[in-house]
Amino acid sequence: MNVEQARFNMIEQQIRPWDVLDTSVLGLLSMVRREDFVPAAHRSQAFMDVELPLGQGRNLLAPRVEARLVQDLNLSKRDTVLQIGAATGYITALLAHKSQRVIALEAEAALVSAARANLRQAGVSNAEVVQGDGTQGLAAQAPFDAILLCGSVPEVPQGLLDQLKVGGRLLAVVGNEPVMQATLFTRGEGNQFSRQALFDTVVQRLPGFTEPSRFHF
Repeated sequence: MNVEQARFNMIEQQIRPWDVLDTSVLGLLSMVRREDFVPAAHRSQAFMDVELPLGQGRNLLAPRVEARLVQDLNLSKRDTVLQIGAATGYITALLAHKSQRVIALEAEAALVSAARANLRQAGVSNAEVVQGDGTQGLAAQAPFDAILLCGSVPEVPQGLLDQLKVGGRLLAVVGNEPVMQATLFTRGEGNQFSRQALFDTVVQRLPGFTEPSRFHF
């Protein structure tokens, strides 16, 4: 496989058509080697438009979804970011290049180890991976400029929104199959939050987030 041609095709055929047009994000996709963050058994699929299994019921998101989430979080180099669901650290690396600092929460011990090793190999020094329950966020380190949930949730817990600074943004894929939307929440003054639906997609659930109760008659 011609890796650089495959990377170019991923960017031009999958990612640009999905309205990822920020040149800084597109440049990162060329620079950060996605294949180094993919398990060896699936490395040949590193540039394909699919979610890749990581074990323990976890997947890597498809490249176009990863890129769109990073773009739409609209980060600056002054931002401190909380990522929920580090997986193997690829999105963590992209966020780190766009921000001042990233703290990535990951529940699975094996993925924590993999993400730390991958980030170290990639030379990323402004991101740390912490094993923990993403549903609770990281109140001890709050408030954050931005929070990214790397997977879907039925709804965003208020406790996570409360960990945003005024003007901070939280981006998550919200809903239930077959209808989910990437949704951007922005904190106003006090406890005021606005929400904006950005695009439709269906992605794997993040572990631990409570499913809505269903009534049976």
